[in-house]
Amino acid sequence: MALGAKLDLFAAFADIARGLGNAHRLDLLEHLAQGEKSVEALAAKTGLTFANTSQHLQALRRVGLVIGERRGKQVVYRLSGDDVLDLMAALRAVGERHADAVQTVVSDYFEARDALEAVPFATLEQRMGDGLVTLIDVRPADEFVAAHVPGARNIPLAELRARLDEIPPGAEVIAYCRGPWCVLAFEAVALLREAGRDARRLDGGLPEWRRAGLPVEVA
Repeated sequence: MALGAKLDLFAAFADIARGLGNAHRLDLLEHLAQGEKSVEALAAKTGLTFANTSQHLQALRRVGLVIGERRGKQVVYRLSGDDVLDLMAALRAVGERHADAVQTVVSDYFEARDALEAVPFATLEQRMGDGLVTLIDVRPADEFVAAHVPGARNIPLAELRARLDEIPPGAEVIAYCRGPWCVLAFEAVALLREAGRDARRLDGGLPEWRRAGLPVEVA
């Protein structure tokens, strides 16, 4: 009887693992880690069709990772809890340490663009307190409005080149986006360095900042 209960429990855990077993679903979770969004908004951000987005969200909902709520004609989704961020962080950490495929992508794409060590949260807080850095959030404006690191200014990656004059000359620039392997921050740092700016990445994005128990602001 006890063995049966344990296997039932493992079967439930396996269902959660199967729910995560799609790259698009992990992408959707990363977007929802920035704040709640409608199915339409998520489809636009991920490039999926509305129908595919809805199907993936329903799969995540069935295993308890997201919550959907109807508001008028839209269904709005959010993470079911901050512990989902812990699950994503654990998955990422295990992959970075043990999966050859993860290490290959990190080396070939991310480290090729920026091999410098990212700036820890504590260092950012100290340097911002001393007025030594400019922190930019390179996510789209709607994500910045939903929540952002205190003191950050929003310059989406698509607008960065045209808005370089908004960044004080000579200041060290630290960029962040949706997470530690978010392409936006890597591309932003590369662009800033090409423009002659002293730029580095933050060691994590808004979800990791929140997971560390640090305060956030809303616009």
